[in-house]
Amino acid sequence: RAADQQNNLELTTYERLVANELATHSFRQVDSAQARYLVGLAYGIRSDMVTVSEPVYYNPWPAPYWGYGRPFDPWGPWGAFPATYVNQSYPIFTHLLGVRITERASGKEVYNVTARNTGGESSLVRAMPYLARSALADFPLGNGVVHTVKIPVDKSGGQSNEMVATGTAPAAAPVPASGAKVVQ
Repeated sequence: RAADQQNNLELTTYERLVANELATHSFRQVDSAQARYLVGLAYGIRSDMVTVSEPVYYNPWPAPYWGYGRPFDPWGPWGAFPATYVNQSYPIFTHLLGVRITERASGKEVYNVTARNTGGESSLVRAMPYLARSALADFPLGNGVVHTVKIPVDKSGGQSNEMVATGTAPAAAPVPASGAKVVQ
C-alpha cells in the first residue's frame, strides 16, 4: 500500500472480502517476507446514462363504461389509439474488481481476473461481496477466459449459500435464482 492507503477503511474492507474468498481455496494471509504469492486489488465504479424508448398509451375516453351491471373498457387496457413512445434516461453503474496474483520471488503473474457488474445500484460497497465471490468462483480458471457467474440472492437480498449438487460432490457454480445478479 501507498502511504495514503494505510488507514483506508474502504480498501481494508475489500481486501478482507477477497482474502475470505481466497481462504476457500486454501490461501491464508502471512507476513510479506514469508509469502509465496502477492495479491493486488484494483477496483472502481463508472457511471453512464442509458436512454430507452418506452410506450405510452392514450385513451381519450377513460373508463368505467357500464354494461351488464359491471364496468368495462371497450378499448382494453391499452387505449383506443396506438402507442406513442417517450425517451426515458436512466443512470447505469458499472462496478469493477481486479485481482492479480503474482509470485513474490520472481514477480511472475500467475492469475489475473476482473469481475464486472452493471446495473442501477450506485453503491460499490454493496456490489463488492458479489464481485469478490464471482471473481474467484472458478479459481483457478485460465487467464483470458470470459464467463458469466450467477450468484443466488436470498429473500433479504444477501448472498445465498445454495450450490448445485452433481452426484455427491458440490459443483463450483451456484444455483441461479430469481433475482440473481449477473457478473462478468
